[in-house]
Amino acid sequence: MSTMTETQTGVNLTPAAANKLRDIMNQKGLSEDYGLRVFVQGGGCGGMQYGMTFDNSPRAEDEVYEQHGLKVFVDPVSLFYINGCRIDWVDSLMGGGFNIENPNAVSSCGCGSSFRTAKSHTGQPMPESCH
Repeated sequence: MSTMTETQTGVNLTPAAANKLRDIMNQKGLSEDYGLRVFVQGGGCGGMQYGMTFDNSPRAEDEVYEQHGLKVFVDPVSLFYINGCRIDWVDSLMGGGFNIENPNAVSSCGCGSSFRTAKSHTGQPMPESCH
C-alpha cells in the first residue's frame, strides 16, 4: 500500500464531493478509519462500470490518496482505468449525484455510470461495446 497526497494523477476529489462524502459517512455513523473505495468492474452499456463504497481496511496493493481530510482507496487494476479522474458532487434541480470525469474514457453511456477505454489493463483493445 502506498499513500499519496493531493495530486494530478490517481483519483481526485473536489471539495464538494469530499463534503458530501463526509455528510454520508456521518449519517452512516462511520469512523475516521473509513475511506472511499473507488473501483471499476465489467458491465454497463459502455463496457466498464464505476463503483464506490466505504471501506475501513485498505489492501496491501491499494493506492491510498488523502484529500480534503478523506482517504480514497484504489486497487491497481481499477487505477489503470481511472488514473487522473476527478470525482465531483453536482447538485441540480433534477437531483444530486457524483460525477466522474475520466480522462481515460474514449466513450461513455448516456447515464454516465459506464465507460470504455481504448485498451484494457492487459494491453488488449477494448471491445466496441458490451453487447
